Amino acid sequence: MNAPGPVGIALVDKPAGLTSHDVVARLRYHLGTRKVGHAGTLDPMATGLLVIGVGQGTKLLTYAVGLDKTYEATIRLGVATITDDAEGDETGPRRPADGISDDQIAAAVEDLTGDILQVPSAVSAIKVNGQRSYARVRAGDDVQLEARPIRVARFEVTGTRRQADGFCDIDAVIDCSSGTYIRALARDLGEALGVGGHLTALRRTHVGKWSVQDAGTVPKRDAPKAAEDPSASPVVLRGLGEVAGGLLPVVPVGEADARSLRFGQMIHAPEASSPEDAGELSAAVGPGEDLVAIVEPHRGRLRPATVFPA
Repeated sequence: MNAPGPVGIALVDKPAGLTSHDVVARLRYHLGTRKVGHAGTLDPMATGLLVIGVGQGTKLLTYAVGLDKTYEATIRLGVATITDDAEGDETGPRRPADGISDDQIAAAVEDLTGDILQVPSAVSAIKVNGQRSYARVRAGDDVQLEARPIRVARFEVTGTRRQADGFCDIDAVIDCSSGTYIRALARDLGEALGVGGHLTALRRTHVGKWSVQDAGTVPKRDAPKAAEDPSASPVVLRGLGEVAGGLLPVVPVGEADARSLRFGQMIHAPEASSPEDAGELSAAVGPGEDLVAIVEPHRGRLRPATVFPA
């Protein structure tokens, strides 16, 4: 019988130049398993926190995808690009932005803060008639995406640099809901100020309560596999019980209930459960902080929605 492969959640700090898929591929090789996925794509130019699921840990990614995120961004005012970032060709003429006042910038930023509707960047991965939007743009199609509700809890300008060539670079920290496109915020800020704008740098610093400060690095191509030299591996796998407890309410279960849940059977709900909890998912955690299942209330009992084998 084959030994179980690595299992857990890893936090990694993605460098510029790699796609999120590149990071997943690197970890598949390094950890010696095909079962690796991530919760939330970062563009190649972006750096920062990627939440990686390994083995059974991939089942938890669905609960991490919707977490709020924090970014550090640099926005250049003075010209728009086809991709809304520095990797795309400029569209339209350059316009002097060095004369825009801090008050004008603050007013435009305020209008992009709170609960707003945002049209995603046309080069996003959103599917249009079964095809990725960015693929249609590259094929020369004129893609018009529908606006979506998002929340920008904080859009704080931390620095403004007016350049000799007429550009104005803005540094900002942005707290936002999942599904927010920072490139689109840069585009919309430039449009609101009448000069065009695009994103020149982006770093994701937080996903929910997770911080990039706690992340490891992406293994180098020539690094030894984790199984060959575990002490030298830059990848730290967090236990599923620990991670699930940070994502969902925890229901402690004993060995007998843990065994029942893993067989797909319902168990009696704790006395603390109430009708108001109906539909709320919880993490059933057994002895030793072992994640047993994601459970949901059902007629006074708990039934497993996702099971994690021992």
